[in-house]
Amino acid sequence: MDSSTPNIIFDEVNICNYCSEFLERNNDFIHISESEQKTKFENLLTTIKDSGKNNKYDCVVGVSGGVDSSWVLINAIKHGLKPLAVHMDNGWNSELAQNNISNLLENLGVDLHTHVIDWSEYRSLMQAFFDADVVDVELLYDNAMLAVNYQSAKKFGVKYILSGNNIATEGMRMPNGWNHLKFDKRNIIGISKAKKGPKINSFPAIGTIDRFKFEYIYGIKWTDFLDYTSFNKDDALLELELNYGYKPYPYKHYESIFTRFYQGYILPNKFKIDKRKIHLSNLVITNQMSRDLALTKLQEIPYPSLRDLEEDMDYFIKKMNWSHKELDDYISRSEIPHKKFPSEVGLWNFAKKVHGLITNIF
Repeated sequence: MDSSTPNIIFDEVNICNYCSEFLERNNDFIHISESEQKTKFENLLTTIKDSGKNNKYDCVVGVSGGVDSSWVLINAIKHGLKPLAVHMDNGWNSELAQNNISNLLENLGVDLHTHVIDWSEYRSLMQAFFDADVVDVELLYDNAMLAVNYQSAKKFGVKYILSGNNIATEGMRMPNGWNHLKFDKRNIIGISKAKKGPKINSFPAIGTIDRFKFEYIYGIKWTDFLDYTSFNKDDALLELELNYGYKPYPYKHYESIFTRFYQGYILPNKFKIDKRKIHLSNLVITNQMSRDLALTKLQEIPYPSLRDLEEDMDYFIKKMNWSHKELDDYISRSEIPHKKFPSEVGLWNFAKKVHGLITNIF
């Protein structure tokens, strides 16, 4: 992390506030004893099994083809759970990701439920976000992924969604302005309307009120499963490669062609954001990578090679029906904040405050 990061502050020994906040916020997670962690994990497994003892499935696991979600699925099976794998297809899956998912499911014998979004609608929503010049184009994928997981859990009568989100590899706070609230359905609709995009039809949007309903009315719990285990990404990747025919990606979230082009080209060139800084810093602070190695990686381009970047750029231009000039024009335009469009950030923050008060009381 360096001075290009928004709102960064370094103390007298050059430790930045992002690292110190991480250590303070996750103190219990970092210093948990092996026996205490084992007890918490066993209690969670018992609760999940009890919740689905009369059901075909007792949990939903969203799979993207990435290491984290793949490791969740493996450990769910390993510990006797009955997962339903759920995948959200937005038209940007890489062939490698599809193969990784297919190999994993075949080896584990897990059922898969896939939600395919209408490409024409999704492409038009993406175009609206590009026309709006907002930073978080991936809000579309992330919001739809969240919605599909909750909707699938409700459809199949499942009370637990096991997420690959984890403190070990992504627990550091994302800097302000590097992304946007992932439950902001109003922002998606507002940007689409302002930029003459489509009305929401097949897109499975989810907002603050929807999240409240799923969690508190239907009793569906989002659970960061890997935080109950000693998750080491290198160890997980090794087992995936040895036993499940898994092929790795160069960086985090690169299983999607658009995500790697977005993180590897659009963010650095249009918004001056290199998300590798936060991802690698997280691995350093949890002792999964040396700082020297992370700094070496940051000297490289965020792609395996320039040829790979050029191939993805050509694929993106063809799939979005753009020209190279249109891409250049988009990159050269200034950023417009998400808050310039309708949003439910205020509602979300109010709901979080109320939830915190209720939690403290009970």
